[in-house]
Formats: sequence, C-alpha cells, structure tokens
Amino acid sequence: MSTVRLAGTASSEAARSELSSSSIPWYLWTGVLAVTSAYIGGEWDVSWHRSIGRDTFWTAPHLALYLCAVLGGIIGVSLVVRATSGRDANLRAASVEFFGLHAPLGVFLAGWGGVAMLTSAPFDNWWHNAYGLDVKLVSPPHVLLILGLRAIALGMSFLLLAAMNRAAAAGAKNFTRLQVLFVYLGGLAVGSQMYFVQEYTVDTMLHRASAYIVIGAAIPVVLAAVFEASRFRWAATAAAGIYTCFVITEILLLPLFPAQPRLGPEFFPVTHMVPAKFPILLLAPAFTLDLLWQRTRAWKSWQIALVSGVLFIAVLVVVEWPFANFLMSPASQNRLFGTMYYGFIARAYGFERMHLLFFPQHGLPLLRGLSRATAVACISTWFGLEFGKWMRGVQR
Repeated sequence: MSTVRLAGTASSEAARSELSSSSIPWYLWTGVLAVTSAYIGGEWDVSWHRSIGRDTFWTAPHLALYLCAVLGGIIGVSLVVRATSGRDANLRAASVEFFGLHAPLGVFLAGWGGVAMLTSAPFDNWWHNAYGLDVKLVSPPHVLLILGLRAIALGMSFLLLAAMNRAAAAGAKNFTRLQVLFVYLGGLAVGSQMYFVQEYTVDTMLHRASAYIVIGAAIPVVLAAVFEASRFRWAATAAAGIYTCFVITEILLLPLFPAQPRLGPEFFPVTHMVPAKFPILLLAPAFTLDLLWQRTRAWKSWQIALVSGVLFIAVLVVVEWPFANFLMSPASQNRLFGTMYYGFIARAYGFERMHLLFFPQHGLPLLRGLSRATAVACISTWFGLEFGKWMRGVQR
C-alpha cells in the first residue's frame, strides 16, 4: 500500500481565492533564491579550488551551497506545518500525504536532497583529510552533494510547476510571472548539467567526440522538458541564454577579486580568482530546437526526438568546432573569453597552457563518435519531451 496519497480538495471559495491572486507566495521566491545560491556556490567552489585550493571547510562557496539546504529546510518545515495542521486550506488542497504529513510533492523531494547535502558535508571533509586535494569533480562526496542539490532544485521546480499549472488551468493573473521563474530554473538546470560534465567539455577537448556525447546526453533532456512544461515558445533558447549569461558574468567578475594559492605544488602564479571556461555555444542548437518544436506539435514524440537529436548535434558541431580553434588562438586571450586564466596546478607543458587541442579526432573515429552522440541526443530528447508532458499535469 502506498505511503503517499493526495490530500482532499479545498472549498471552491478557497480555490478561487488562490487562483485569482496576482502575487507569488514567499516560499516560491525563496525556493528560486535557494537554487540560485546553490548554482553560484558550485561555480564559485570550482574557482576557489583552482585559485586557492581547499583551505577550510567554511569557505564562502561552501556557505553559499549550504544556504540552499537551509532555505529549503525553512520552506519545507513551514509548508509541512501549515498543510498538516490544516491552517491553510489552499495549501492543503495542493498537497500530498506522506506518512501522515501533508505538503506539496516538491517539499518531500527537496527534503531528501537536504538530507543528502547534510550527509555529504562530513563525508567530503573526511575524504579531503584522508586523500588530500582531489582535482576531480566526480568523487563520492561530490556526487552525493550534487545529487542532493539536484533533488532540492527538482523539488523547488515541482513546487513552482504545480503553482504554474494551477494558474494556467484557471487563467490566473500570476501565470506569466510563474512561467518566467520556471524557465529561469530551467536555465540553472542547463548550467548544472554543464557543471557536472565540465571535465569532458573544456576547450581543449572540443575536437573529440566524447565532448559531444556527454553534451548530447546532458542537455536535450533539460531543454525538451522545460519547453514542454513551461508552455513558452522560446523556452530552450531562454534556458541556454541564462546558462550563457551566468558563465560569462563569472568570467568578467571573478578575476576582479584577489586570490593566492594556499596549497602546493604551484605551477602557475595565480593572483586573482580563476573563472570558468567560456560557455559552450548552446544558444545555436537551442534556438534551432525551439523553431523545430513550434512546428511539430502534431508529430509523435519519437519522431520529434529523432529529428531533434540530429539537429542538436549537427548545429552544435558546426558552431563549436571552429569556435574551439578560436579559443586556442591568441585572439581569445582577453577579458571576455578568458583563455589566459589558469589554475595554480596548470603545468607549463600542459595542453591548456600551450593552447593545444587534446589529440583531435578525424575521419572514421570521429564519425563513429558523433553518430553515438546523435543517438544519445535523440534518446535524451525523447525522455525530456515525455517528462515535460507529464510535468504539465502536476498540480500538487
């Protein structure tokens, strides 16, 4: 017997009161702030490791990351108390029941993420004490932390999504603003996906099929889900644009702050915070997908996914392949593109410092790899489309 069930419906008068409101509840704004804090904290933490190293657990990026859990906890406790006690009829009507507790579905998803994040904190501290500074993003404590962050972000997205879907069904005044916030969270989701695969998509790797395989797996699923769920014609373009703006802002701002390595060995003399690499040019394939999806509403999902996967990889390769050559050139060594920024562990004879592409692929190996990338992108798109359609029915 399931432990989760829908709560009873509120009175028609209470429902009309909620849907006629033009305001957005405080907990939705707080949820968006929590996800934003987590994304900024994650990017900042990578920069901190490249610029300073791991000096203490209580660094500013770590505090920004765990602020996400704190804000999520405040939202969760508040909504559970209000919905379970029955003090808020509208919230109770938009809730599910879990072991006797009532709250929107997103609260319980975010709650699991908060527990995972809190568990990852001492685990990460022990890991570094035992093994030292790890230069890899994908370590067991980091994976647990990222899964926790993703769960909180998904929970907050579901919380916002349910409100947006109810507003859409009733023609409420606040639908457009809820839609904007949802697409914004979609943009952060694109950035989070790229954050997780950044070790495979650095500029020196962009003439290898592996970069396009991981992008094809990570990005179309998010773009398709946001497009379907948001009901916005340019959702994919907007989401890719938000990711692009965040990364470029990081490149422009972080080098303004001084930093000095506190770990060794130091192979490059860092004096300022080292920003992220220039963003992958996702705007072009995202715009192409928006154009396609607007014109294929009557198609079946598998047909849309098949064409979308081919277009996504084709357009991405067409724009990113020559752009990778540009990033290797002296013309990209400026404040905007930032290819002259290196972490303190960047060796003088490394591909990054020498501005050389890492063993570029050509001919049949490249063709086979891009074929795999296309297949992966088709599957990723199909999952995104189906998940996005299901998301349009979420109201609790």
